[in-house]
Amino acid sequence: MPETSGSTGRTPETHVIDFRAAEQLLAARDPRGAVKLLDPVIAAHPENTAARLLRARAFFAAAQLRPAELEFTIVLEREPDNAFAHFALARTYERQLRPDQAKRHFRLAAALDPKPQYLEAARFDS
Repeated sequence: MPETSGSTGRTPETHVIDFRAAEQLLAARDPRGAVKLLDPVIAAHPENTAARLLRARAFFAAAQLRPAELEFTIVLEREPDNAFAHFALARTYERQLRPDQAKRHFRLAAALDPKPQYLEAARFDS
């Protein structure tokens, strides 16, 4: 009999399927659907940084900025060298009209990974 997680009766395989389906929903511009699929995955595997990052992206896409900020922050607590998470958190702060916090994370993203879009957003010359 397959191992299930908690009282939900969901297996680790089901969580992987839900994660992949959430990726597809986000790509299809259904971030709220992605969040719904990811909630039980994260409840069963709260340490899963990939699921948290995907949920943060979905919250951001759904303009749920406070939950996005919280998820990106959790990801960065676990992976402080994640340039994408810094960049996405900066975009979240930018949308919340918090430019000083945004600038800090744009610069961290650019320092960690000098991608053109990160460097442009960091505005090191200003």
